Amino acid sequence: MTATAYTLAVLLNLFCLFLGYRFLLQPASAATGYGVPARPDGDAGAYLSVKGLRDGTFGVVGLALLAFAGARAEAWFMLCVALVPLVDTVIVLRHGGPRATAFGVHFATAVIVLISAALLFAV
Repeated sequence: MTATAYTLAVLLNLFCLFLGYRFLLQPASAATGYGVPARPDGDAGAYLSVKGLRDGTFGVVGLALLAFAGARAEAWFMLCVALVPLVDTVIVLRHGGPRATAFGVHFATAVIVLISAALLFAV
């Protein structure tokens, strides 16, 4: 179970880094994938940059916690960070985004992050 817990945590953190990179360097396609399309050259430019920085930072902090503080600290981090995709679900639904994206991407991500937290607590 330890290998599974660590592998899932690392993959989730690397995925956050990927999302951050995508929002910073490919903002239009990243926003469409998020479920609320936005034009990076319009009013949404700042939102897309902030989203990229937020996601990338979560990935870096998660990897640092796992490497330097251990599984329990990472588990608490994952438990707290699960709020982000839960709220992302609401944001997508509130702004008329696809329900499939809201639940199939964001809500599912929250569930996976919570599973990761549970596995890490069990280590």
